[in-house]
Amino acid sequence: MGIVAGLDSSPDFTRIVVCDTDTGAVLRQGYAPHPLDGDRPADVDPQAWLLSLGEAAGGGLLEGVQAIGVSAQQNAVIALDAQGNTVRPAMVGGDRRTQVAAADLIDALGGREAWAQAVGSVPQAAQPVTKLRWLAKNEPDAALRAAILMQAHDWLVWQLLGRPVRRTTDRGGASGTGYWSAATGSYRTDLVDLALGHQVMLPEVIGPAEAAGTTPEGLLISAGTGETMAAAFGLGIGLGDAVVSLGASGSVMAVHPEALVDGTGMITALADATGMHLPVVTTLNAVRTLRGTAELLGLSDLESLSDLAMKSTPGSHGLVLLPYLEGERTPSLPHTAGTLAGLRRESMKAEHLARAAFEGMLCGLADALDVLRGRGVDVRRIFLLGAAAELPAVQAAAPALFGVQVVVPQPADYAAIGAARQAAWALGVSQGALDPRNPPAWQGAAAQVLEPGEELAVGQAVRQQYVSVREQTHPGAFRA
Repeated sequence: MGIVAGLDSSPDFTRIVVCDTDTGAVLRQGYAPHPLDGDRPADVDPQAWLLSLGEAAGGGLLEGVQAIGVSAQQNAVIALDAQGNTVRPAMVGGDRRTQVAAADLIDALGGREAWAQAVGSVPQAAQPVTKLRWLAKNEPDAALRAAILMQAHDWLVWQLLGRPVRRTTDRGGASGTGYWSAATGSYRTDLVDLALGHQVMLPEVIGPAEAAGTTPEGLLISAGTGETMAAAFGLGIGLGDAVVSLGASGSVMAVHPEALVDGTGMITALADATGMHLPVVTTLNAVRTLRGTAELLGLSDLESLSDLAMKSTPGSHGLVLLPYLEGERTPSLPHTAGTLAGLRRESMKAEHLARAAFEGMLCGLADALDVLRGRGVDVRRIFLLGAAAELPAVQAAAPALFGVQVVVPQPADYAAIGAARQAAWALGVSQGALDPRNPPAWQGAAAQVLEPGEELAVGQAVRQQYVSVREQTHPGAFRA
């Protein structure tokens, strides 16, 4: 038996899990918030991540650990000068100030289809390539001094290794930059030039089971990856599995053997942490739909909204809510608004509106699933993540609306667990005990399993009514 650690540096905190290399059992855990002032900022000194890491690892947490894997927030960009010093704070998160830069880049390359063909995604405000464009336009001096580009997990791995000359990343993290193609497995350096105005040094993309290096103390550091890829690896999803994540916005991702090219921009072609691919479709309106409905009905929390919704019946007594409250990305309707259809005197009750909010949110995510299915992605089982996945109204409706088995894993630090699993893989390969093509077979996540059952026909009728209203109000939205 060996011991490895996985650390997840999210936008708000660092979590560390120490795991058994053979089973994946979590032996110890550590946690520390990031030392940030006020609301989550768009610019962050990356040293804050190291301070949080050191605090989370305190008290001998890493004693006996042989290897570390690193997961970190995606879309962060750290621009370094030729000496390896930051030229400005890291640009992180979904940065609204870069929206114009995204539109500029789309036009500069010749449209959405050109970007999809080049790198498997269309520039969005959060992506590193878009932030580079913003930097060149708004902080030209900093842009000119930028000689090296890294993402959060790249930078943390580099720091753990003592800032070596060799800088690495993994294909999962690279695939989210907007200048690396999951289909070809190579950088598009011309797109960096298009965005930033000049060429820079980019990290070497290493394989899923490769080590980034070894510390002077002999601690192996694996390749690292982005939070999305690490969480998928920690959950243990494979071909036939999809993950539906319920945050303020929603996302659907699935394991697929090849990269997908989607000229509409609805699919982002990411690579995963194992050598496969991870196409992702995002909706703008998930839990924010529930929170908005709860506020409208004078309810203080989502649990109360769920309890109210359970007093209604499937189909919400004829009410259909298209939850496009912030516009929508899937389908691409950035300037639209939500729609409430089916109002009759008998349906104008609070419980029916509450139920319609849950059904509308889930039907919107079922639309996103259908985007993947329409491109040949096999979906036979869905992992449902997020705090809202525990709500009875979600669990009552999701299996029938999605049409497949739904798995609700117990809450755990899946990104950190995925990072630890990657560390165990790299350690096993370095010792000749594991095949670089096959990761360690860790125990699956403990979970609640929900089957569509006899409610399937009712659920599909509810979904069809939703699609009918969507087509009436936004005809051909998915054919754009």
